Order: sequence, then C-alpha cells, then structure tokens
Amino acid sequence: MIMYKRIRDLREDNDLTQKQMAEILHCSQQVYSNYELGQRDIPTAILIAIAKYHKTTVDYILGLTDKK
Repeated sequence: MIMYKRIRDLREDNDLTQKQMAEILHCSQQVYSNYELGQRDIPTAILIAIAKYHKTTVDYILGLTDKK
C-alpha cells in the first residue's frame, strides 16, 4: 500500500532513522518498523503526528492526493 512507502520516503527524505522517528512518535523502533512494513495498522493519532512532523497532510500519506 502506498501509505507505508510514503511514511518511509518522508522519513528518509529528512535523513531520519527508524529509531529517531520512533522517539519522535513515542513508540519503539520495532513498532515504527512494523508501520513502515504494513505489518501493523497505524493509529489515527500517530498518522496525524507523522503528517504534522513532516509538514504534509494525512491525505498525502494515505495516497488520496499526490500534493504534499
């Protein structure tokens, strides 16, 4: 699914490791890794936090738009 690729791409575009992103989101690196791999559903609050941190929209992350 496009959402998982987009959160990974956003993280990598900002030169962040999974561990750093996990610390920002107050979760473990393993949990964050599972988000990127699509092995765990991303809670709405975490999705919003990711969008805010990267100054983008939830719609972009979900693949509803290609406009960041």
